[in-house]
Amino acid sequence: MKNIPYLLIAIRFLFAPIIFFLAYVKGEESRFLILALMFIGLLTDIFDGIIARKVGVSSEKLRRLDSQVDLIFWLSLAFTAYFLNTELIKKEWIGIAIIFIMEALCYIVSWIKFGKETCTHAWLSKLWGLSLLIAFTYLIGFQQAGWAFHLTIILGIISHIDVILIILILPKWQYDVPSCYHAWQIRQGKRRKKTTFFN
Repeated sequence: MKNIPYLLIAIRFLFAPIIFFLAYVKGEESRFLILALMFIGLLTDIFDGIIARKVGVSSEKLRRLDSQVDLIFWLSLAFTAYFLNTELIKKEWIGIAIIFIMEALCYIVSWIKFGKETCTHAWLSKLWGLSLLIAFTYLIGFQQAGWAFHLTIILGIISHIDVILIILILPKWQYDVPSCYHAWQIRQGKRRKKTTFFN
């Protein structure tokens, strides 16, 4: 059981180049296979943390590995969406650029303050991940942007602001911080009750 979280992270890591390869080589023929891998990948992301906390192996090393693999996995889907819907993505380049800049800022602020990458696994980031799932389903599966895409951009901006605030508020680096409110409580010396399902 203790190795299952690492196995789930490894599956998501392996899916990233497979998704990228399918989009680049097979193109539109691979749309629904890519979507299937995306949904399976999301399930591995949900359950790796839950199982890790349940069996007592949720460590800094595991959570940092999880965060970096998440980044690789979602980037592979972003490039896939570009390959399959180039013109559509180009029309929405401003929103996409803002998200990439916000993501970079989270890493830059964390490295400047703590000398480590961010690893908050915040609740708003989890919500943003679900919106990404919907947006990529529309983009990759049905070649549409619409409300799902714009909702993802809005939630992406809000969730990244939350992460940056968490980093700025925390007195020292910490993983699995649900929100900037919780970061403030940590700064005030208050202990937070952790849960199996929501870190």
